[in-house]
Amino acid sequence: MQPSSSVFDLLKRACMKTLAGAVFAAAWLCISPAQARITEINVQQIEPFAGNAVFGKTGAYERVWGVAKGELDPADARNKGIVNIDKVSLNANGRVPYEVDWFMLRPTDASKGNHKLLFEVTNRGRKFLMNWLMDAPTQAVGAVNNPATEIDAGNALFFHQGWTMVWSGWDPDAPKSNNGMAMKSPVVPNIQRMIRDELVNGTRGAQASTFRLAYEAANTEKGNARLTVRRQEKDARVEVPSGNWEYVNAQEIRLLPAETKPTPGTLYEFHYPAKNPKVLGIGFAATRDLVSFLRNEISDDKFLRNPADRRIDKVISVGISQSGRYLRDFVHQGFNQDEGQRKVFDGVLAHISGIGGVFLNAEFGQPARTNTQHEDHYYPENKFPFSAASATDPLSKKRGKLLRSDGFDPLWMEVNTSTEYWQKGASLLHTDPLGQRDLKLPASARVYMVAGTQHAGRAGLKPDKGPCMNLRNPHSPAPALRALLVALDEWVSVGQAPPASRVPTLAAKTLVEAGSTGFPRVPGLALNDTANKIAQFADWVNPLEIGPSPYRVLVAKVGSDGNELAGIRLPDISEPLATYTGWNLYQAPFTEGEMCDRDGSYSPLPASRAEREASGDPRPSLEERYGGHRNYSLKLEAAVQRLVKERFLLVEDAQRYIEAGKEDAVVKRFAR
Repeated sequence: MQPSSSVFDLLKRACMKTLAGAVFAAAWLCISPAQARITEINVQQIEPFAGNAVFGKTGAYERVWGVAKGELDPADARNKGIVNIDKVSLNANGRVPYEVDWFMLRPTDASKGNHKLLFEVTNRGRKFLMNWLMDAPTQAVGAVNNPATEIDAGNALFFHQGWTMVWSGWDPDAPKSNNGMAMKSPVVPNIQRMIRDELVNGTRGAQASTFRLAYEAANTEKGNARLTVRRQEKDARVEVPSGNWEYVNAQEIRLLPAETKPTPGTLYEFHYPAKNPKVLGIGFAATRDLVSFLRNEISDDKFLRNPADRRIDKVISVGISQSGRYLRDFVHQGFNQDEGQRKVFDGVLAHISGIGGVFLNAEFGQPARTNTQHEDHYYPENKFPFSAASATDPLSKKRGKLLRSDGFDPLWMEVNTSTEYWQKGASLLHTDPLGQRDLKLPASARVYMVAGTQHAGRAGLKPDKGPCMNLRNPHSPAPALRALLVALDEWVSVGQAPPASRVPTLAAKTLVEAGSTGFPRVPGLALNDTANKIAQFADWVNPLEIGPSPYRVLVAKVGSDGNELAGIRLPDISEPLATYTGWNLYQAPFTEGEMCDRDGSYSPLPASRAEREASGDPRPSLEERYGGHRNYSLKLEAAVQRLVKERFLLVEDAQRYIEAGKEDAVVKRFAR
């Protein structure tokens, strides 16, 4: 009979202190309990971070990385939900093995750290924490994904606070190039079936002349596959004759003749027989067990010490975009409890994830997919329940909620930009599925919208057009994110509740249909009045909609300047010099008029009444709104101080806003 996990932990720690390694290995008390766990934590490298740069009272940091090996009991109730885990070979222990890449930044002197772990879920193998939350500049390819210099630390907020920061892989197909992180997961043998790949060129990456398939084709007989094409999502699919395409290899196709390049943005769909699906849901368990090991264990089965072998009191996780959707599924599917019945994450902040999950824990899953109005529209992402609050699904008539109320839920924060209301159904986080009433969230959950920001908003963006009709939105939500993460830490660590949820609502009449926002008709600005609908379909391979969707998606109402009236209104919105939106539209040669993926729009306000009237711009000019730069500066400072008091802005970020308002480029806006 094995001792319980909690008892085992105490015994193991005692054994480590009193027994030599060989005796420890033989001692009955130190046999690991029969549970999923990390069995081996290999450290490949330890080196100084940023040349031993000092970060305030915390001091210097180290870079540590390696590979962890783990194993799962397929019969354990906490693992049974992993699709196909019962169909792969077991190791000598009767377990399912896996390996996972990990990377850590830790205080060199453990006693100077805050004894907390900040775990960022990687996004397609990439680290976002440095340049999305700490404003590190986007440098040469891979620089921020392999943080090594003081520049890579950005404003170094989390270094100064003493966090141990950790990342790990969870998707076996995540790109490993440019320091990407992935994992090794077993392949399910003897499974082949028809699947569907949507193939689009140039919208979310560089234009290419071939299409990479999600899985290896079981055979390359063209008669067993079918390629269709359509220009816009709503258009009918037209079959591409078999003579107009070919396999390059078992996981790549191209159009013929060979020099033919796909038109940017055009949707191709390829149905083909695929093989070798991996057990992708192991990614959830790998995250669970790695974090549990780092916060609870002294060493692995080979007596290799825990690289976070300090006292870890609390663990917070951050997920951005795909990785935020990963965290929604991680919690909802029960992975925030390890096999020792211990909580994994104490708090979670999911950013720009909308109402979706990831297409991961499924046979032939494709977790890189992300649903928008034009692209990936018919892949499993948005399914009830949407909200942390309990609601009734109008389709199934069942009640449900995202959180489990099983004693293992983390304190929960969701932050979205304007874009997620237009593209990702974010209003359903805080309304009933029919969009008819506001929901009351549980006391353990918060939801926020950062007004006037776009999906990929972060520091350093420039207002260029890219593939869009309008200039793209450069407004960064990062200052609000930093303040909210600090508030989440205070909530987790000392029980101080964060600010109340701040979103547009039906009660305040700031949450409206996409065609009723009141957006002004700005000369030269392409307008959008349609939000992405939440389609319902039974089969992602042949996705036929199950009638009209009952889920009503709403967006934020705007004022006379085109800026949103609700949510967290950072100074660029409350005291604006421009209009910032969460939507944009594609321009040719892309699919003109469709929503431009997850980009927003930017349009400077006219400087004077004369300029406004000459151009026919209905928005109040800077002259009419402020009179001059001095009055603007006074209003900006008042707005900044208000946000600090409300805990939506840190003091150091407040000062940055005030200084930015004095820059020459801003002063010149008032001197025309």
